[in-house]
Amino acid sequence: MSALSAAGYAFSEHRLARAAERRNDEAWLSAQRVSPDTCTLVVRESGDLLGRDGTPVRVALGTLSDDERERASLLGVEDGLGLFALAVDRARGEELASREGAQGVGLRDLAGRATPGEAGIAAYARALLHWQSRKRYCGRCGAPTRLRAAGHRAECTDAACAQEYFPRTDPAVIVIVARGTRCLLGRQPSWPERRYSTLAGFVEPGETLEQAVRREVAEESGVRVGDCRYLGSQPWPFPASLMLGFEADAESEEIALDGELAEARWFDVEELHVGGASGEIMLSPGISIAFHLIDTWQRRITGRALTPGPMWSRR
Repeated sequence: MSALSAAGYAFSEHRLARAAERRNDEAWLSAQRVSPDTCTLVVRESGDLLGRDGTPVRVALGTLSDDERERASLLGVEDGLGLFALAVDRARGEELASREGAQGVGLRDLAGRATPGEAGIAAYARALLHWQSRKRYCGRCGAPTRLRAAGHRAECTDAACAQEYFPRTDPAVIVIVARGTRCLLGRQPSWPERRYSTLAGFVEPGETLEQAVRREVAEESGVRVGDCRYLGSQPWPFPASLMLGFEADAESEEIALDGELAEARWFDVEELHVGGASGEIMLSPGISIAFHLIDTWQRRITGRALTPGPMWSRR
């Protein structure tokens, strides 16, 4: 079984060098912040980014206020220049949008219209700023925190505590469960009829990825799985997850729902191919790792590609 190719699904590609060694280089950071060529992505408090024609707008950092330049967090280095991310409130977001001829664009819209690289950088920016917004106070003593390392470390301001925090992401497994020429897909209660996708869930403390795959599938569908194989991953910034894609071999077929899914059922490869093409079955959109897990499994058996589902109309 070959691993998934990241090409084609969102948030997984960009040319940006993260340049961790520059995060504490104050002289370099100061020079970047006043350079006329340095840019920043702007994320509004709603989570939308300033964008134009489906692509994030690069705002010249030097055109912003001193406070905004200092608050901007380093994402990395692109073509020799620093690229930053800046969080702004609603009023400032509207002001900058008017000035730049831009509008707020959600990550799902960006994922469907921007290149995978641009979408990946946008996802990185929003995930980093989301983490910052959740680390304004120390979880140990409750004192305010301050950002260090160009936005990549939060430090407790109480010298007696001095706790440090670093950005985290939540690992989640997502799995195509197969048995012969059939695969197991589910439908969440909030989804429209005929929309199906792979099963997924968060990894719990003290759990391996393989254990998480077996537990989640059993909990959601009642199906037991044995061997499981890692295929690929996708950053999923809603708000801060990493989807870890697996294929798993089913050892049982009987389905018993636990209430989390509205429906789970087995699909034959031919049923998926015909139903996806006709719209009778709506799979995940092509920008998602969920679709690529299903499509990779189908291609291996039949040599034919599946039809992606429509873009999400809701989160």
